[in-house]
Parts: sequence; C-alpha cells; structure tokens
Amino acid sequence: MKLKPSKCSFGEEEGPFLGHFITARGIKANRKKIEVIERIPSPKTKKQVQSLNGKLATLTRFLSKAAERSLPFFSTLKNCAKKSDFKWTEEAEKAFQEMKALLKDLPTLTAPIAGETLILYLGIAQEAVSSVLIAERDGVQTPIYFVSKALSGSELNYRPIEKFVYALVITARRLRRYFQAHPIVVLTDQPICQIQYKPETSGRLTKWAIELGEHEINFCARSPVKGQILADYLAETTADMPITLDLETIAPVPEFWELYTDGASGPEGAGTGVLLTVPNKEEHTYALRFNIKATNNEAEYEALLAGVRLAKEIGVKKLQAYVDSQLVANQINGTFDAHDEGMQSYLALARCLVSEFDDFQISQVPRTQNKAADVLSKLAALKFNHLEKKVLVEEVFKKPIELNPLVAAVEETESCWMTNIFEFLKTGLLHEDEKEAKKIGIKAPMYELRDDTLYRKSYLGPSYRCVRAQAGRKYHRRSSRRIVRITFWFQNSRGEN
Repeated sequence: MKLKPSKCSFGEEEGPFLGHFITARGIKANRKKIEVIERIPSPKTKKQVQSLNGKLATLTRFLSKAAERSLPFFSTLKNCAKKSDFKWTEEAEKAFQEMKALLKDLPTLTAPIAGETLILYLGIAQEAVSSVLIAERDGVQTPIYFVSKALSGSELNYRPIEKFVYALVITARRLRRYFQAHPIVVLTDQPICQIQYKPETSGRLTKWAIELGEHEINFCARSPVKGQILADYLAETTADMPITLDLETIAPVPEFWELYTDGASGPEGAGTGVLLTVPNKEEHTYALRFNIKATNNEAEYEALLAGVRLAKEIGVKKLQAYVDSQLVANQINGTFDAHDEGMQSYLALARCLVSEFDDFQISQVPRTQNKAADVLSKLAALKFNHLEKKVLVEEVFKKPIELNPLVAAVEETESCWMTNIFEFLKTGLLHEDEKEAKKIGIKAPMYELRDDTLYRKSYLGPSYRCVRAQAGRKYHRRSSRRIVRITFWFQNSRGEN
C-alpha cells in the first residue's frame, strides 16, 4: 500500500477533510462549493435546476431547514416532462436569492464530546420536516448537524403530531451514530412522549415508538433558544400551520357507530337482538332474554336501551341507531307522543341515555334491512327446556392444533419481570439503576396498559395479556384442549386498522 502525497497532510492545525474544512473552532463548509453556487445564474432549464439541487445537497448539513427552503425549486420540476414545460417562477427566483444570501454566512458546526448529552429541536411545515442537533456548552448552544426532508405522497397527509414524530424518526435514522453514543434530549412543547404509550395511536406511531425505543431519548419543555443561528426553530411550526397541539389531536376524529336493534315478544318471554357495527365495518352481536312478559313495544324499547348501554360502556361518542319500530323511532325523535304510562317511562329513560352521546341519531328501517337483529331477538325469546345446560355458541377459525397458547390473567402481588414496565407506563418513573432504566425505555413501547392490565402489542392480531412465567407454563399445558372464545371483544376493538 502506498500513500499519495497530494492527498496527505501532516502537522496542520486546519485544512480540508472529507469535503469539509476542519479548524480548531469546529467544522466549516467547503468554501469552494459555496463559491460555485454563488456564481450560478438563475436556472433556465430543468437540468440546471437539478444541478442546483445536487450542489445544495452537499451543504445540507450546514443549512437550516434546507428542504423547506428548496421547495420552490422542487415545484418547478413538477409536471415538467418536456423542456418546453419548464417555468422558472418568481417564487423560485426569490428563494434562489435568499439561498445565496444564506450561503454567505453558514454556521460553524461542532463535534460532540464522548458521553455528552445532546439537544434536539424539531420543526415542521406543510410539506417538509426538519431538525437540528446541538451541544450546549457554557450556556451557549452550538449546532452539530442540520437535518431536513421534503414530504411526498402519503406523508403530506400526516397529522401535525405525526409530522413531529416523523421528524424525530428521520433524524434518528440519519444520525444513528450520534443517537447510539449519546443521550438525547428533545426540547418540544408537543405531547410526543405521551402518545408513544397510548393504545389509541395509529399503527405508524406505534411502529415509530418501537423504533425509537432503542435510543436513550428524553423529552423536555422548550427553553429560550440561546444561539442566533437557531432562530429558525423559535417556532416549531410555520406560519401556514398556526396550531396548538394537545392530546386530543392524537386520536382520529370519531365516526358514527351503527346500532341495529329489534325486540320480540311471545308466550315464553321476550328477547332482544343487538348488532353493533364499528366504523371499519366490523360487526358485533349481542342477545338478551327476559323471563317476564312484555309487549312488542316494550321489547323494542328494551332492545334499544340494551344497545345504547353497550355502546356507552365501550366509549362510543357518535351513534346512529336503526330500529324497525315506527313507534320507538318517532317517539324518541319527538314526532309521536307517549300516552301510556309505561311508554312514557321508557321514553324518559331512553332520552336520558342518548343525551350522554356527543351525537345521536335514530331512524326507522324496514324489517328486511334489520334481519340480523330480528333473528337474534327471536332466538333469545325462545325457551329450550329440553336442554339441561346452557348452550355456548362459539366461533372456531382454526383447528385446535393450530391455536396459539391461551393466556389468562393471574393476579399476584410479588414483583416479576413486568413490574418495572407496568410502573413506568403508569407513572412515567424509571428505575434508579441507569442500565435497568435504559432497558425499560427500550421495551416499554412494545407494551400498553388497559384497565391497569399489561398487554404486549401485536401488529397482525389482538394484544397479548401478560402473565408471570409460572402462570404462562400452567396455561400453556392446557392450551391444546381449549377453544378461544370471542369474549370481551370491546377491549380489543379499535377505530383504526
């Protein structure tokens, strides 16, 4: 192996290295690359714009919000299949001159010190996300690396809180070496930390939380920006996105759930059938039998009340009810009056229950459109005196030998493998031991709490209820003889795919 003298430097305090200029103060941009861009006239062809974007890409490490500033250049390339379609707009010319002015005073970057805690600022725009990694020394914040990315395709439809998390994910991927070697503190006023452990979050947020879990990332409220070069990050959003985020922006806008009910009365008693349809068209059925005599109208009211109570217990906010009883639908809508004392009591109770929803609507439908609830109500109204035991109707989608082990909850008070994870998700407090705290921070995004019960998340199926090792072995031995029932379905149903 031989060294090429022209590429070697010895005993120098500063000089070019890997495309940058290294000095005792820090890392500077290569002045030759800047001068090339300063001499470029305004582009007149598509190829010249592409060449300009390529040259700017070599300096993005030093450019604050480079992608956002380059958006006017990208827009000139859209719908430009032919040379005659190219148009250099006034907006692009203005951005070009501002970019040249910015290049004249690029910041000097610093290199992190081993074990140093680094600070990250995030910023989002309508079509771009950006961030800056900085080091704070002697009360002065100095940039280490600027990161930015232009959004495209479905990324443009991300909610603001998703754009903030996406900016963090993009930064962690691009600066992986820094994230693995240093603790990172994200200064933000957005609830990024809280949404990572909420089961209501979307699938992409859950996957991003797991991806970020391998790093030691903490979140703190924003403090005054001390570096003049970081003025771009004084506001986390641009002027075209004047929003204030809170936890309510995490969940999607609730949609209407559909409720179909029907009641049946006969000499053997009364029965009700309920069909509840989730916005994603998943259906759930419920039947109720009364061992008392009831008229058809009373049975119709009982069916509606049972369905409304069920929807309320699940947490439905908007409900559209369908009944085939003209009397029930019109009395609740106020079209008909209730003269009978019994009907007046039912009507008062029904109106009290439906008033607790954010939005409730009820409509009458033909019996042909309410077949499922009609069949359930008639089945529930019948007696099966010849049967000695109850008949449980179960749905089996797999052969018993293919079923996953059935796991049930075991309540114990002693500490176990899931105690620290449970306490962290519930209180947000980490273990005193630094190594153990880091392990918990990595594992926690894979779990969630529902009703003070710990569950392991799953992408392709329902969440797994966590138990101790001894209980797990106990139920594993019994799993081959069990059939998994569809019970407590409302604990696993979500309003998103």
